[in-house]
Amino acid sequence: MTSEGGFVLSDIRLATMVKGDKPYGLIEDGALAIDDGRIVYSGPRERLPTRFTDWPTEKGGRALATPALIDCHTHMVYGGDRAREFELRLEGASYEEIAKAGGGILSTVTATRAASEDDLVEAALPRLDSFIDEGAGAVEIKSGYGLTVADELKMLRAARRLSAERDVTVVTTFLAAHAIPPEFKDNSDGYIDLICQEMLPQAHDEGLVDAVDAFCENIAFSPVQVARVFETADDLGIPVKLHAEQLSNLGGAALAAGFKALSADHLEYLDAPGIEAMAEAGTVAVLLPGAFYTLRETKLPPLQGLRDAGVPIAIATDCNPGSSPMFSPLLALNMACTLFRMTPEETLAGMTREGARALGLLKDRGTLEAGKRADIALWDVQHPAELAYRFGYNPLIRRIYGGEA
Repeated sequence: MTSEGGFVLSDIRLATMVKGDKPYGLIEDGALAIDDGRIVYSGPRERLPTRFTDWPTEKGGRALATPALIDCHTHMVYGGDRAREFELRLEGASYEEIAKAGGGILSTVTATRAASEDDLVEAALPRLDSFIDEGAGAVEIKSGYGLTVADELKMLRAARRLSAERDVTVVTTFLAAHAIPPEFKDNSDGYIDLICQEMLPQAHDEGLVDAVDAFCENIAFSPVQVARVFETADDLGIPVKLHAEQLSNLGGAALAAGFKALSADHLEYLDAPGIEAMAEAGTVAVLLPGAFYTLRETKLPPLQGLRDAGVPIAIATDCNPGSSPMFSPLLALNMACTLFRMTPEETLAGMTREGARALGLLKDRGTLEAGKRADIALWDVQHPAELAYRFGYNPLIRRIYGGEA
């Protein structure tokens, strides 16, 4: 190991987010040694091995270093907006009523189909920039607003292009089973056939799919239909995740766990058998306070039940044009504390370590440990709880991505 390209970041406080006895994995006088885009030492400054003493050293000014944030659930690529639906909800219309009247997801489908791939990339870049500006190093982006072979592939290609335009990791999720398209209004099984026989295999062949998702709900797809999609994904060797138990309990979380899903997301109506199945499978619970807030939900996800069962809990923005038009990971931390009564440590873990777990990336990132990617956020705060405490304030000093600022 040589110092060529390597450096030491010292005079920092570390919130390693390694699970253990210390809250936040906090180290008050810490140092990081970084080489070839990887962390090669993370720990107390006084224990920095002598082999690193000749390396160039950067002083962090007592900043707090955390893993770069990871948002494991977004719908960031889309056309148009749904501001009018915001008004309708305030006038008393429910999410289901708007959807059944042709609004909701289908209104975004119309705008997304009309947009070119270049249009989608151009519209998504400012959204992505807002995440990067708040310390994000990785985001998941779903399809699901095209609902034809060509338009779903267009969305996934646009999402892939974003990681070439910006220094950020983009994980793409195939979500064609998001809504029933107008062409299949009375033939949802036929649409599932299209997904399983054409859409998903073609997207997989083009290398556009990192995971497969679906919306298991009365206004979307049944557990039987979702199982068909997941069986196809399993045959192709693609991991799955699921929008489950958001508006009702169809047993989606247990279904997802049966397929060893990476995550089940939303979960307001999750029951005890679903929690037990997720715990046994190691499926992450992804809680989405932005959607809860925007839809003015009152049914809280069963947080204590998830805690008691040892289910990992991630937090995400659910960035989308309708039910969660939120582009601030830091606000999601605050909302999770305020609305769900999570602790600041739980929420920060939820958008670092557990966010990585929900994307199948925990071996590579999500904590500040030797061997992990050097994706680091430096903050002008005295304590990690401040990241969830304030809203409308961004204390990010610097973001390091793959060892480079």
